[in-house]
Amino acid sequence: QVQLVESGGGLVQPGGSLRLSCAASGSSLDSYAIAWFRQGPGKGREGISCISTSDGSTYYLDSVKGRFTISRDNAKNTVYLQMNSLKPEDTAAYYCAAEGPLPGSSFYCSLSATSYDYWGQGTQVTVSS
Repeated sequence: QVQLVESGGGLVQPGGSLRLSCAASGSSLDSYAIAWFRQGPGKGREGISCISTSDGSTYYLDSVKGRFTISRDNAKNTVYLQMNSLKPEDTAAYYCAAEGPLPGSSFYCSLSATSYDYWGQGTQVTVSS
């Protein structure tokens, strides 16, 4: 079983950047697909980015494409979300989630919350001037 801990959230001005980290323990992340979700005030939880196990294929919600980048460092058992050009509408609690362990090679990941088995506690991102 894998435990996930997010960090890196905070208050940032519009146009600024943050890098979120999702550190895992209890299991190696290299056989897990990892996704980032967010839940803004009064909104449902939405998947914004994910990364597969084998070739590191990545997927993004349209509203964050070109601004956010997901990456994984299996040696550090950590997944990152680099967020640039932040907007007030990016304000939300951000969560990482893991699906797996997945057998064999996997070149796909999902942005649906129902696909994920393990969740972190979240980190708050506030974009405001």
